Amino acid sequence: MPNKPSLEQINPAFGSSFLVRQYNQSCENTLANWHFHPEVELIYVKGGTGKRHIGRHMSYFNDGDLVLMGANLPHYGFTDRLTGNSSETVVQFRQDFLGDTFFEIPEMNGIKKLLELSKKGLAFHGGTKEEVGKKIEDLAHKDQFGRLMGLINILQELYLSKEYTVLNADGVAMTVDAKDNDRMNEVYGYVRKHYKEHISLDEIAEEVNMTVPAFCRYFKKISRKTFTKFVNEYRVVHASKLLAETSLQITEVSFESGFNNFSHFNKSFKEFTGKSPSAYRKEFKNIIVEG
Repeated sequence: MPNKPSLEQINPAFGSSFLVRQYNQSCENTLANWHFHPEVELIYVKGGTGKRHIGRHMSYFNDGDLVLMGANLPHYGFTDRLTGNSSETVVQFRQDFLGDTFFEIPEMNGIKKLLELSKKGLAFHGGTKEEVGKKIEDLAHKDQFGRLMGLINILQELYLSKEYTVLNADGVAMTVDAKDNDRMNEVYGYVRKHYKEHISLDEIAEEVNMTVPAFCRYFKKISRKTFTKFVNEYRVVHASKLLAETSLQITEVSFESGFNNFSHFNKSFKEFTGKSPSAYRKEFKNIIVEG
């Protein structure tokens, strides 16, 4: 059985009103379960490649990541021993950590808008990822006052940046309570473990002690997509990683990602990414060459 997370408890160090943690080895931060917390979370992953699963959104990232997530937005950990990143810095704070009205003052108007948008999850790229990422890393080495001023400055820079993607662009990402979170964690954990195999509705419904019709209704209500679509999207994100990081033939990528029908793989991949697998690989290699 996968670990069942409840609310992640976050306690800032003595003398601080928010938390800054830095992991300097890619295997150190192994919170690879589906979890949520009332704190806003800012994460900078330096280097490496991996998968994002935030709310209803799934995607692949390369050359590190810079993500801002609003309160109670469920997500998986970003790094594990396979990510290959050199460090990960995590900043977590409650939206009212400076008092109920601090972000209501005119000077904080931009940051207030940023935090509102962050409820859908934001991924920053380009120069913003590199420049602001360095400032996030520097927070770990500042005193309490320096951290506070640094964080406010970082949030203002992120508000001014145009280099971002809204991850859950179709609306509010998800509402969760502990019971739903535990059940979805079981479902997602099962898919992560068995995505290379055929997963029947009977099998997954039994895993969470539900009838098939009840499970289908429940999953659609929580995730706004069918279970079959979710599994296909998970497989496509894994295929994106293989296309970018390996020289496997595209037919092998299809098989390694759990698609036993090559035409179904091509169709699913194009539907999710807007490109064929071969065009995706070609474009990705061009980015690496140009970079």
